[in-house]
Formats: sequence, structure tokens, C-alpha cells
Amino acid sequence: MREIKVVDITNTIARLFEHSCHYLPADVIIALKQAREREKSPVCRSVLDRVLENVDIAGNEQIPLCQDTGAAVVMLELGQAVHIAGGDLYAAVNEGVRQGYGRGYLRKSIVNQPCFARVNTKDNTPAMIHTDIVSGDRLKISVLPKGGGSENCSRLTVLTPAKGRQGVIDFVVNLVDEVGGNPCPPVIIGVGIGGTTDKTMFIAKKALLRKVGEPSPDPEVADLEREILERVNNLGIGAMGYGGTITALAVHVETFPCHIASMPVAVNMQCWCARREEAVL
Repeated sequence: MREIKVVDITNTIARLFEHSCHYLPADVIIALKQAREREKSPVCRSVLDRVLENVDIAGNEQIPLCQDTGAAVVMLELGQAVHIAGGDLYAAVNEGVRQGYGRGYLRKSIVNQPCFARVNTKDNTPAMIHTDIVSGDRLKISVLPKGGGSENCSRLTVLTPAKGRQGVIDFVVNLVDEVGGNPCPPVIIGVGIGGTTDKTMFIAKKALLRKVGEPSPDPEVADLEREILERVNNLGIGAMGYGGTITALAVHVETFPCHIASMPVAVNMQCWCARREEAVL
């Protein structure tokens, strides 16, 4: 049994959120630069130039990449040979969010009682925490500051199995066409297929942890990703909805076994500001 102290979890969470709101991952920056080179619209190339300039300014001046510093999404992979010492795991995570958002002067966007008074909690807690128990004696922490604009464009449906592969493609492409520029394209599209409705929503979001453009190891799924991406980029929405050839940087599909009578499909949309960080304790 290996011991991990809650204070180390708190400190790590705080650091990850603060850093992720100031710096984009290298693979996202590369994808944005490649999109700029492939983009045929002069207006959208100019938009992508401003996006990349924004990335440089945020890092150099230690200011948020976007004013919407997001809901604090935390995914934990907890080794079954780990003992959490000194307190409660989820309390430690929320304290890390509280400290990171305070220390980094990050906008606090979480409100209590979502359909009533909607009073701001003033520290961006509680975090949206997902935990998997895995083998080993380590704790892997992944954080996603998830902005409201792209999250609002996410959707869930349950298709009949007869709809098949084409039904998935149509659902995703029609959704991107419907939301247009609202999720701040060029987007990254996380797609979950299978499981139950709650499971497929989770794996759609988890798909956003993959490096941008890294294909699924399953050849059939990778082929599906390529076709959806091509169809989406043929819509002509372009960067920030100004009409261009690059509407999405990538499509990441995750699948899970499901009931014979159903085929849940979820889309979790991510804006160009695809912030994420991870650490292993």
C-alpha cells in the first residue's frame, strides 16, 4: 500500500488549474497553426492569427487564455494500492480548485441551485469529479477547465441500433451545423458511443483528453473519426463562424459496449481553447 497525502493532491490540483488556464498544450497549438496554414478563407486565417497571438500573450503575461475559465472538471485514476492520508479525497480536490482559482485570479463561474437563485459559490467549487479505480499504486489527475459556450453545444441522443454508423455521423454533423459559431470554432469534438446515457456522456468528455488528432487505436473507429471530421469541415462554418474550410481540428470517438436494444451517442464540444493538464502522484 502506497500513501498519498491530501495536501499533495490539493497542491497539484491548484497548480494544474492555474497553469492550464494560462498555457495551451503544445499539440493544440500545433493543430491551430496547421489549421491556419490549411485555411483558404483570408478572414478565417486572420481570426486564427489573432487566436495564436492571444495564446502568446496569455503565456507571456500570465493572464487567462479566455475570460471563461470554466467549470472545474477533474478526472481521477486512483490505483487500488493507494491509501489517501490526512483527509478526504474529494475535499482535497475542491480545496485545490479553490486555491488555484483564487491564486490565479481566474473567473469563478459556478452557481448553486441551478434553476433557482443561482448564487455564485465564489470559489468555482464544487468540481465535477469523475473517479476510476485502476490497478497500481499511483493517482493520475487530469483537469479540464470547461467553458460554458462549448459545453452548451453538447448533446445526447439514443439511436436505434439500425441507424448504425451513418446515424452517428448524421447526428454529429447535424449538431455542428446547428450550433455554428457558438462553440468558438475551430472545435475539437468528443464523441461517445455505447454504454448507457450517463456512460456515453462521460466517455465523450474523456475523449477530449486525447492529444489533438491522435486517432483511435481501433481502425474502424479511426475511420469513423476521419469521415466525421471531413464532413464537419465541409460545412463551411470556419473559425469563429466566419465561413471557412476548418471548422474542427479533430474528432475523437470513444466507444463502450451497450445493450442490444439501444445505441446511445453523445457529443461533447470543445472550443479552440482546449485547456487540459495532467499529473501523476
